[in-house]
Amino acid sequence: MPDPLYRPATLAAQAMQELDPHTHGIIAPIHVATTFLRDPDNRYSTGFIYGRPDNQTVRGAEATLAMLEGAAAGALLFSSGMAAAVAVFATLDRGAHVLAPRVMYWALRNWLASEAEHLGLSVGFVEMDDTDAVARAIRPGQTKLVWVETPGNPLWTVTDIAAVATLAHAAGARLAVDSTCASPHHTRPLALGADLVMHAATKILNGHSDVVAGVLLGAAADGAWQRLVRYRSQHGAILGPFEAFLLQRGLRTFPLRAAAQSAAALHLAERLARHRAVVQVLYPGLPDHPGHAVARRQMRNGFGYMLSIRVAGGEGAAVATAASVQLWRRATSLGGVESLIEHRASIEGPGTPCPPDLLRLSVGIEDVDDLHDDLDRALCHAVP
Repeated sequence: MPDPLYRPATLAAQAMQELDPHTHGIIAPIHVATTFLRDPDNRYSTGFIYGRPDNQTVRGAEATLAMLEGAAAGALLFSSGMAAAVAVFATLDRGAHVLAPRVMYWALRNWLASEAEHLGLSVGFVEMDDTDAVARAIRPGQTKLVWVETPGNPLWTVTDIAAVATLAHAAGARLAVDSTCASPHHTRPLALGADLVMHAATKILNGHSDVVAGVLLGAAADGAWQRLVRYRSQHGAILGPFEAFLLQRGLRTFPLRAAAQSAAALHLAERLARHRAVVQVLYPGLPDHPGHAVARRQMRNGFGYMLSIRVAGGEGAAVATAASVQLWRRATSLGGVESLIEHRASIEGPGTPCPPDLLRLSVGIEDVDDLHDDLDRALCHAVP
């Protein structure tokens, strides 16, 4: 357990104070063994049997993540965020009804719409930032899981986690929160009543755009959690040791990066809101954002590192802006130290809730004035 004398940022910087037990190196080694020696009595006194269900390097990263999120049950690392998310739905009983946001990570939304029925699940999509709509959509006794993503990618809608948790639990359902775009630096959903938290650890938790990973974190080591543990083992979805090592490296600086990127995102949002070529800025930290009051209540240390802008002149001007930047990188993903820009509607395709004039911005750690000036030049070029 974390030392109560130290705060999370301190423990993250020292990787939970883990040392190499043989050399006392301050960086723990990468454990790549896939099999382990039995004791003379045929037992495994170390607790390690085989590499598919367990790994010491993975355990180290999981311990840091559980500490950051305040997860009493611990953490389970998966080979991707999608693998972690799908595991939650795959471990539900056939016939379960689940609710998900209308605005959410597009790949998972597509999976729910096209594949969940093959697991015997029925899925309803709802405006999750509308608590009354959620209350109407929940089916007491039938709804077994409410899946929330807040802020919701890429429109950055904000869901009241505590309110939805109350609704879900009253109906006999569990609440899972995709908190990838908030991160534990800004929101701790378990403290607000969630049962599960999911992160695409590929993003800001790692922060260096060189690891694909996902993680589930639980409020209690109950039967549902144990089923997830078995699912990961049986399906071979554990993260590799080298990837876990890189993730632990990223977690050491995560609190610093999250603070810097959030501050830069707010600065950019405030300046872009006054830009003649920008119709609207979508960012929970702005007072005119519809979810600002809820965000102020449930987020801390700022409002995250993601924002979107809607460009005057429509889709053509938005695409032209993305084509004209020099410092921002035109790429998918988010949360890295480098700033990324993307025209989401063309990526998501038909059925997207994303307006065609929208550009999604992932703010990195570059000088914020350089980021603004580069985007300003591109906007002024696209919207003369």
